[in-house]
Amino acid sequence: MKRDVFQAIADPTRRAIILLIAFQAMTPNAIAEHFDTSRQAVSKHLQILTECQLVKQEQSGREIYYTLDGTKMKEIDKWLEQFKKIWESRFNELDKVLLKLKSTKK
Repeated sequence: MKRDVFQAIADPTRRAIILLIAFQAMTPNAIAEHFDTSRQAVSKHLQILTECQLVKQEQSGREIYYTLDGTKMKEIDKWLEQFKKIWESRFNELDKVLLKLKSTKK
C-alpha cells in the first residue's frame, strides 16, 4: 500500500514523533519513552513515517537512529502555502474594514 505524507501527518502520534526527532536523532526506545503506548505501536508509526520518507534511519553501531527528512516536509509546506495566501488576504481585508470603522468613529 502506497502512503503519502498527508496520511502520515494525519495521526497525532506521528506528528508528535516528527516534533521529537526534529530536534535530535533518537532511537525507537527513546521515542517510545515519550508515549503511553507500546514500543511496537511506536515502531509501526516509525515504519509509516519511513515509508512516507518523512524520517530516515541511520545505523550507529547496534542502534538505529531516526532523523527528520526535510525534503518531504517541503511538500507539506508547499500545499499549506495556498491556504496561507488565502488567510493573509482575508486578514488584510479585515484590517481594511477595521481601519475604516475606526476612522468613522472619530
